[in-house]
Amino acid sequence: MNLRLLALDLDGTLLDPYGKLTPSVRDAVRRATQREGLRVVLCTGRRFRTALPHAQALGLTGAIVVNNGAIVKDLASGETIQHAYLPASEFEEVIGHVRTHGPPLVYLDTYREGVDIWTERRDQAHAFQREYLADQGTFVTLVDDVARADREHVIMVSTMADAESLAELRRRAHERFGARIQTHSLINKNYQGQILEFLSPGAGKWPALERLAATWGIAPSEIAAVGDDVNDAELLRSVGLGIAMGNALPEVRAAARRVVRGNAEGGAVEALEQILALA
Repeated sequence: MNLRLLALDLDGTLLDPYGKLTPSVRDAVRRATQREGLRVVLCTGRRFRTALPHAQALGLTGAIVVNNGAIVKDLASGETIQHAYLPASEFEEVIGHVRTHGPPLVYLDTYREGVDIWTERRDQAHAFQREYLADQGTFVTLVDDVARADREHVIMVSTMADAESLAELRRRAHERFGARIQTHSLINKNYQGQILEFLSPGAGKWPALERLAATWGIAPSEIAAVGDDVNDAELLRSVGLGIAMGNALPEVRAAARRVVRGNAEGGAVEALEQILALA
């Protein structure tokens, strides 16, 4: 295969079950970055600020796909290269919908201003969301009304809670918004519970990577990708070589051409060795 681009997920893939980068994974990724003609790009559900230290530890440069493909940023400058913001016309209705469950988290593309998230009264949030916010420090702004946010630069709106209540909120969102809004339900690997995200229909790891690859003249058949969660399924299905981790969800393994060991058993290194043997 003529592989020219390698897309790598972070949580559940490169990171071990404790959220750490092991030396063997760092070495394997660095070998990939040294392969002539092969670009390496992180594609993660994380926001830029929390993905950046891992990208730096891996020695990566250039672009990074974050917030599940809602934005692509330059690693050196933090500049947004491309975006699929939540449609401004839908923002207020999304906020109203999430408020029926609890205080929304509004993710803004204001990294350079030192603010990532707007939210409302934490004491009314689910305990899982309060735990998350307690770790985010000054990058969270507490306001009386998140609907006052600059809706032209909203990356996404989300909420955190138990799986059952979020499933009901998502079901009602599908009935209310249809194709106007995309939702992602994800296991919160670093905290308790799950995350329900409300994004632009144009967001997604694969749409973002496909657009980025096109700017480099790289075809889908020239891309390899490794991932584990539901937000990786379309990506693995669409590229020339999609590899699922052994710890991946069943639908993600079904979307991939190959399955390797889990992230606790060195699966990321196994996947990278297979890719480098073909690149």
